[in-house]
Amino acid sequence: MQRRSFVPGAALVTAATLAATLTACSGSSGSGRTADDTKSGDSAAMAQSAEPGKYKTLPEPCRLPSKNTLRKMLPPSATEQPQDAEKVYAGTADITYDTDRRVGCRWKREAPEGTRHLSLDFERVVSYDPAVSDDDKAQSVYAKKELAAKLPAGPGTSSPPPSAKTPGDAGSGAADDKEGGKGTDGGKASPAVSGSPVPPTGSPSDDPSSTPGAGTAPRVLDGLGDAAFLNDKLITADSGVHRDVTVVFRSSNVIVTITYDQWSTDKAALPDSKDLQDKAQALAQELTDHFNE
Repeated sequence: MQRRSFVPGAALVTAATLAATLTACSGSSGSGRTADDTKSGDSAAMAQSAEPGKYKTLPEPCRLPSKNTLRKMLPPSATEQPQDAEKVYAGTADITYDTDRRVGCRWKREAPEGTRHLSLDFERVVSYDPAVSDDDKAQSVYAKKELAAKLPAGPGTSSPPPSAKTPGDAGSGAADDKEGGKGTDGGKASPAVSGSPVPPTGSPSDDPSSTPGAGTAPRVLDGLGDAAFLNDKLITADSGVHRDVTVVFRSSNVIVTITYDQWSTDKAALPDSKDLQDKAQALAQELTDHFNE
């Protein structure tokens, strides 16, 4: 039998032809990207992702206000026992399912002349968009809160940035009015002069906290975190009247909300706006200093 001779050049040509065929087949899917291209592209996308927020966890809110601050905001009665005071100042933690994303605490001080409530809410904002940083996302969330507060126009107020507005905001006026009208026990806002009888609902208001430009009017606050505002509402209800003061501030990717209110069983003795605002702002500054540590 005649044996065929081995030709090295022919083998090389065959191998080259086979490799070219395989390459053409692998590139015929239309994507134009190999596995290595995909990996390198993902790495580039990750390298260009926005920076994460400063805070990765949240503190325990019930432990943050100092005892001195709590005593000023929730003053004890002359007949209160020390053990009862300690129970009040311990606060009650809000139920939450992710303490790294949201936590809160509440305090309540009851007195014959009325009741005071204090609550803290900490929200850590996380952006799941690689092109948007946690700080930018938090700023957008904060701006929507400021917009919803409907701060009166005047010195010390500012318009929320465009990022606060999302598609559909233009037609949500009715929803905002409904949300803005909520109050404890479903009461309606009815401004009045501090220390004077409450005027009937709908009467002209002489309440400084509702007058744009007044020292106690709802307004944007300077020097508190990265951004902050204060809201002040006088609520009337059948069981009495109460003033609700809210301070909201942002520190990097954390948004803090302080809600402080005082009830009065005597409609002729309204809670003092300046007193409540000063104490709420003092607590806000204390919390800001904590986050800046």
